[in-house]
Amino acid sequence: MALAETPQKPITQRGDKIFSGLSLGAGLLILAILAGVAIFLTVEAIPGITSSPEDAPNLDGGSFLHYVWPLVYGTLFAAIIALLIATPLAIGVALFISHYAPRRVAQAVGYLIDLLAAVPSVVYGLWGIAYLAGKLSPVYAWLSEHFGWIPFFKVDPAGGDFALSSTGRTILTASIVLAIMVLPIITAICREIFLQTPRLHQEAALALGATKWEMIRMTVFPYARSGIIGAVMLGLGRALGETMAVAMVLSASGVVSIKLLSSTNPSTIPANIALGFKEPVGNNINVLIASGLILFIITFLVNFAARAVVNRRKEFSGAN
Repeated sequence: MALAETPQKPITQRGDKIFSGLSLGAGLLILAILAGVAIFLTVEAIPGITSSPEDAPNLDGGSFLHYVWPLVYGTLFAAIIALLIATPLAIGVALFISHYAPRRVAQAVGYLIDLLAAVPSVVYGLWGIAYLAGKLSPVYAWLSEHFGWIPFFKVDPAGGDFALSSTGRTILTASIVLAIMVLPIITAICREIFLQTPRLHQEAALALGATKWEMIRMTVFPYARSGIIGAVMLGLGRALGETMAVAMVLSASGVVSIKLLSSTNPSTIPANIALGFKEPVGNNINVLIASGLILFIITFLVNFAARAVVNRRKEFSGAN
């Protein structure tokens, strides 16, 4: 008669318990830090949101909503232009690395792209204001002359607030700098997604007579669609929060305008905080913190949207 097997309890080592406890503590610490930041911003922002122009001179005679709306617009406007520039370039570079370049060339290009992420933002700002803006100024003059009928490139020929910028310090220049800064993030994620495309799918498409581009279009892009969208959203999060490069490059003012080449440009929330934090008069600091809370919420919404897109195809997400 066979003896009934008794279930054995899993063996837990002391090291496993310690590691599990450390992992749980690290996760809870992240949540605590995030909650602390949110609570601090909310508490300090309330006096700024409810301030009057007498209490906070930087409101310039208006309410907090009138103060923050141009900043929100400028932040989103600059970030979207940066993504329009960076996304096609990032996808092209990622495809070159993953499917077209020889192995040694792909490794070298990949290293160079990754190194761009290690360059401090202040260096990008110095490069943008000292070199790029001056080089782009003749290009902007040519664009306004030949494509001035487009609202984005239209300037005031008689001068004034919306005259053509003679220094090149425009919202378009700031967006180009932002595009270069978010390029490594989008490229690195797209590259990894492209490399994870099942080899059998690609070989099957080639065996059926597809060209290399047709194979990429039919197998790689459908597989990587959610990953590309997630990469773009993460790049958008980086562009929304960039401070020093925009503050150094952009000749900003509190306007709402779609003109890309004029000397009067909308500002962004991070750049406005960096430039205005040196004026601790009344509730000025609280107003700036309140605008930071708005940026905090926008960034959270962007990252939640990216996560939702990635979760639509959980089986292809390394985060799951």
